[in-house]
Amino acid sequence: MGEITLRPYEVSDIDEFLEWASDEEVIRLSRLERFNSREDALCYFKEVVIPHPCYRAICLDGRPIGFIFFEPGSGKTKCRGLIGYALGAKYWGQGITTKAVKILTSAVFKEFPEIERVEAFVDVENKASARVLEKAGFQKEGILRKWIVLNGKTTDVSMFGLLSTDPVVGTN
Repeated sequence: MGEITLRPYEVSDIDEFLEWASDEEVIRLSRLERFNSREDALCYFKEVVIPHPCYRAICLDGRPIGFIFFEPGSGKTKCRGLIGYALGAKYWGQGITTKAVKILTSAVFKEFPEIERVEAFVDVENKASARVLEKAGFQKEGILRKWIVLNGKTTDVSMFGLLSTDPVVGTN
């Protein structure tokens, strides 16, 4: 495996983004919307991805192959935030997403001192994504029944949490 890094997306990444973001397996297992055209994806990039303060490309040797984001809470939920991610299917099973989650959560706890908790929600059928979180130190805290509509079906999700005080899990 090459070097795994995170960086902000740029408009010039659109074709590489579309390469993996239009994969049916990625769409089926993530909350990504299906893009009907390059223009739709470009609009998404300009309106959502690029302006977002913590939406990052997961890069393998500098090439974007997925995304990861952190959404901090506000007001009474300012002590927590949400993490989400997706990776091109041909890169699954190599530990890349686990490494990206570890990099991002480490940065979050350093850069946002008010954040004490990072949460993630995973379709109960997506065992690989649950394993990513467990390997990154998250604890499964329960199941939220009928929590989200994915691909036209109301779905149960597993809720995971990582506290700033939890033991640090290795970066390998």
